[in-house]
Amino acid sequence: MTEWVALREDDGRAYLVKRIPGEVKVKGLGRFDAEKLLEGFSVGDRIKVGQKSLSIVDAGLPEARRNMSRRAQVIGAKDSGFLVSWMGVGVGSKVLEGGHGSGGLAMHLATVMGTSGTLISVESRSEHAEVGKKNMDKLREVLPEFPDWRLIEGDLSEVGPEVSEICDSLDAAIIDIAEPWNVMAEIGPLVRTGGRMACYCPTSAQLEKSWNKCEELGMVVEWCGEVIERRWSKASKGGVRPGNQPMGHTAFLLISAKVAEEGQE
Repeated sequence: MTEWVALREDDGRAYLVKRIPGEVKVKGLGRFDAEKLLEGFSVGDRIKVGQKSLSIVDAGLPEARRNMSRRAQVIGAKDSGFLVSWMGVGVGSKVLEGGHGSGGLAMHLATVMGTSGTLISVESRSEHAEVGKKNMDKLREVLPEFPDWRLIEGDLSEVGPEVSEICDSLDAAIIDIAEPWNVMAEIGPLVRTGGRMACYCPTSAQLEKSWNKCEELGMVVEWCGEVIERRWSKASKGGVRPGNQPMGHTAFLLISAKVAEEGQE
């Protein structure tokens, strides 16, 4: 029986609970002894905690994200899923994440990489690294498989030697810092031919400088743009319609591929 389960409200809100003895405090649910509370209940059952009626479900990425600690702004599911797909990240991949923050992107990457994958996260600010590590350590306990995850606290432009000691080359590198063009010359050589490097750019000025740097380094821009999410809801008088939330901008995504050098035919 897994130690971690999620108690899910019918509207999607969920609370991660570890089935161990001793009183714990769960934000939104209160204080209780999880082992005693869940005694006699299994995944798939409905349980009442205070005034809340909850379903007991297996814990996974969606539940972990809803319960993550946050300090830095995180890359959300919309952009994370797109990056994972377009960059071909999967079981056994070797990936560098530049700008770990609270770990939102790293959580998505870890979920698809399996135990044979290698994920290297770099964060220059110790207060962000501390929060991100807390989220990843919890996810490690929740997921049935978890990659070889390394967290490096330092400047992204200086981690090349340390990254090379961990793995001989990268399948993908994702850069989420204020000025990605300043580190791309150092990160590019770590990526294998055929691998991809992506930049997460909140503004068009950042996007243009990153694009120019990709071309300067001889990398081919495969995709550039933004991913728009538009939620719908049920109308009070029947039918469905776009929700009241606007289609907000998160960031521009730039995905480039490393190609073989001229003269290698």
